[in-house]
Amino acid sequence: MTELGHANHCVLEVRGLRKRFGAVQALDGVTFSVAAGEIVALVGDNGAGKSTTIKMIAGVEQPDEGDILFEGEPVRLNSPAIAEKLGIQTVYQDLALCDNLDIVSNLFLGRELRRTLIPGLVRVLDRNEMERRAMPVLNELGIRLPPLDTQVASLSGGQRQTVAVARSVLWGSKLVMLDEPTAALGVVQQRAVLELIQRLAQSGKAVMVISHNMNDVFKIADRIVVLRLGRTVAAFERGNVTPEQVVAAITGASAVEEVTS
Repeated sequence: MTELGHANHCVLEVRGLRKRFGAVQALDGVTFSVAAGEIVALVGDNGAGKSTTIKMIAGVEQPDEGDILFEGEPVRLNSPAIAEKLGIQTVYQDLALCDNLDIVSNLFLGRELRRTLIPGLVRVLDRNEMERRAMPVLNELGIRLPPLDTQVASLSGGQRQTVAVARSVLWGSKLVMLDEPTAALGVVQQRAVLELIQRLAQSGKAVMVISHNMNDVFKIADRIVVLRLGRTVAAFERGNVTPEQVVAAITGASAVEEVTS
């Protein structure tokens, strides 16, 4: 296992997270960190604890033991609202988009901007202002989408993923977590999404990616953190490990030095 010393500041650090659901020990000592401008891939077999870990950081679940530090300060993420206020955004595999709404409405879903039509009586959606605020963010990351009044139901899988990622960036995120971002996408769409993830990191955001796709992991990740049976068992710099070694750590086929701090 190789631990990195980061030139950029550490945005997220988790230490010894443990979580039990009844008789099931879902997490039994998860430890890793993510720095600004870094992409960390969280990998492991089904049941390794990846989704539970993401839910802890997103404020959906709370750990029984362990610490979560955000920008060096211990935090209690008791709800998704608290996590989002800190700058933690999560793009789940189902994307949480509304097909019956257009792109700009999805970008501002739950945070719609309104203008007064009749003082004290009627307020309406301010679509022009929402588009005005969205465009600089989209342009900065090189995000190319159809016109923002296009209904999401008509978008391709890659475009839908792009909308979900763009929404996470629009709200001042410092850490973006993506769950299987290229699942069910074609080759061209996969490439576009991976390039977008790289641009997120280049813009200074800390990025976490859950993926079973080793090709994707080795294309974009700076570091690879391996979970097995609810524990962090290894962390590698991408340049110092092969896909075969990562798979061996995932399956337990070879002995690896366990993370203890």
